[in-house]
Amino acid sequence: MAVDIDKNKVVIFSGAGISAESGIRTFRDSDGLWNEYLIEEVASPKGWEVSPELVLQFYNERRKEVCNSSPNSAHLAIAELQSKFEVVVITQNIDDLHERAGSRTVIHLHGEIIKARSSIDENRLYDIGGNPESERTACSHSYIYLIYNDNA
Repeated sequence: MAVDIDKNKVVIFSGAGISAESGIRTFRDSDGLWNEYLIEEVASPKGWEVSPELVLQFYNERRKEVCNSSPNSAHLAIAELQSKFEVVVITQNIDDLHERAGSRTVIHLHGEIIKARSSIDENRLYDIGGNPESERTACSHSYIYLIYNDNA
């Protein structure tokens, strides 16, 4: 059986290691976030129901970390591949460092930290990342609180 391979297409699969080089903490390493938090308390619908303040604090800390990070040489090298190939990046990471490096097609398997879904209407999705000078930035804790309450 012959397989037709398109040599102009590249798929990159990335995980926590690539963003760890930019200073973003991982979840599962020996010093990872799940050693400090119980996943069910900060990353589950039940956790949100019991303590939305704790969940917001946890994710606001992650958002701030992403805001204060920059793409590293690996992110930039992957983006540079686009000059010669059609590249799709599939990542387990929730940050936007691939996009900031210039990658155009990125699939986030576990969601994106710079976006938030309404807790009242799940069809409402807010882009809260981007311009650090904006009041709707990922680093704006008060705005994050407001959007979760749909008062924005």
